[in-house]
Amino acid sequence: MSGSTLLVVVVLVAAVPALVWALGRPGGDEGGQPSAARDTGVAHVHGLGVNSADGSLYVATHTGTFRIPRQGQAERVGESYQDTMGFTVAGPDRFLGSGHPDVASLQAGQPPLLGLIESTDAGKTWTTVSLSGEADFHALAFTHGRVYGWDSTSGRFMVSDDLTTWDTRSTLQLFDFAVDPAAPDHVVAASPEGLLDSVDGGRTWQPVDSPGLVALSWGPEMGLWGVEPDGTVHRREQTAATWQRVGGLPGQPEAMLARDGVLYAAALEDGTTGIYRSDDDGATWRLVYRDEP
Repeated sequence: MSGSTLLVVVVLVAAVPALVWALGRPGGDEGGQPSAARDTGVAHVHGLGVNSADGSLYVATHTGTFRIPRQGQAERVGESYQDTMGFTVAGPDRFLGSGHPDVASLQAGQPPLLGLIESTDAGKTWTTVSLSGEADFHALAFTHGRVYGWDSTSGRFMVSDDLTTWDTRSTLQLFDFAVDPAAPDHVVAASPEGLLDSVDGGRTWQPVDSPGLVALSWGPEMGLWGVEPDGTVHRREQTAATWQRVGGLPGQPEAMLARDGVLYAAALEDGTTGIYRSDDDGATWRLVYRDEP
């Protein structure tokens, strides 16, 4: 085997797990929301966030939003079964999201792409803010007083200071991104080509050495966290340039969150999604919630 052929094989072997994770991720496309009589529960998770108003974990899924309190069972929030693809907590009881409407809303005339939507009552109701019918953000982050988003329909990486006027910084394919809590122009992105780094707010990107990550989260004072398609969890401290393998999730990752010294993750195992928590920097993970199979 020639050197060039070997290189192609190695690149394909390295890329396949991440591509399988992205293309085969449950609920990656719109449609198919069930009725209340067939509620699928906490399945096909797209995003996690902690509501600072009460400390509860919120889970954005293919069929609506759920609240997982500090104690007790998961509960559906509001009446919408919308496919909330992008999701981030912007403040107490204030959420931002994107994705696709549920069947009832679609039949009522709502466009298939939600653009940027906002909830000010902890997910009970949502209103359109901007880009309705134009964008489907599969990744969102609210930090430094601005919202960052990646539109899956066009590949645009976009930033807005007021939630309505958007600056398209670049176009690329990615799985996830995270913004440096200490620097608004420092963004990292997990892409099919590997980890990318931007120091100009997403206008230009440079490849950096890292594991093959597909989900990211950057928590204040916690450093940058990432997970591979097989569930292997890695950490890069605030001042470090290299990644450290710290543990593993018991399944295929769907979302990750680093917040206030705690790690949360959603992982698919044996066809069922579980919500996990780690209080020891990713070394061990405790099951917080899982629907009955």
